Amino acid sequence: MDNHHINPALSTVKRHCDTRKGGVKAIIFDLGNVLIDFDHTIAAKRISRFTDRSPQEIFNLFFDSRLTGLFEEGRISPLEFFSKVKEMLNLKLDYAEFLPIWNEIFFLTEKNQAVYYLAKTLKNRYKMALLSNINILHFDYLKKHFSLFDAFHHIITSFESGFRKPHPSIYQKTFNILEVLPYNVFYTDDRAELAESACRLGIHGFTFKDIEQLKKDLLVSGIRIN
Repeated sequence: MDNHHINPALSTVKRHCDTRKGGVKAIIFDLGNVLIDFDHTIAAKRISRFTDRSPQEIFNLFFDSRLTGLFEEGRISPLEFFSKVKEMLNLKLDYAEFLPIWNEIFFLTEKNQAVYYLAKTLKNRYKMALLSNINILHFDYLKKHFSLFDAFHHIITSFESGFRKPHPSIYQKTFNILEVLPYNVFYTDDRAELAESACRLGIHGFTFKDIEQLKKDLLVSGIRIN
């Protein structure tokens, strides 16, 4: 999952796609900053104690880099990822010490909890899927420490799929698992550019802002929320 800055050019993009082609049968939620918040700078600051690089340099070097992308796509193992990071930053710590620093960046907010309970309610009437760009270490950590995933019938991750959003292949895999067509899918993501890319595939894509906006987006898509 990437920390990011919303592109201002996308902030005014149409909030949803054409809903005339058929009713919604499946709902897809993003994970990071929707169901759980996170902050990579927490890890960057802790890692800076074991290298001569500043937290900002650490963040710029690999948190939103090709290396992290390969890890999120499952193309390199956790040990390979750590080895590369250690080499890039000349880290003075071992893998066992690195793991908690890398993983302990997540936290729950009232917003997250409201989304979780809404998802559990929607699960009674719709096919529910969670779709996330995430590496295996973060995913396993979340499974162990947070109750998030039981609100969904299906969990689709980039590290298992071999592709990250917005690559069409990860969306197509999700359609296949849910046994639906794109225009029968509602999707919310905190990144405007990913919601827009979903729209281009025919999905009813919305940019997640907060729980109240999410409820409005669901209602305008013809989805019962209680």
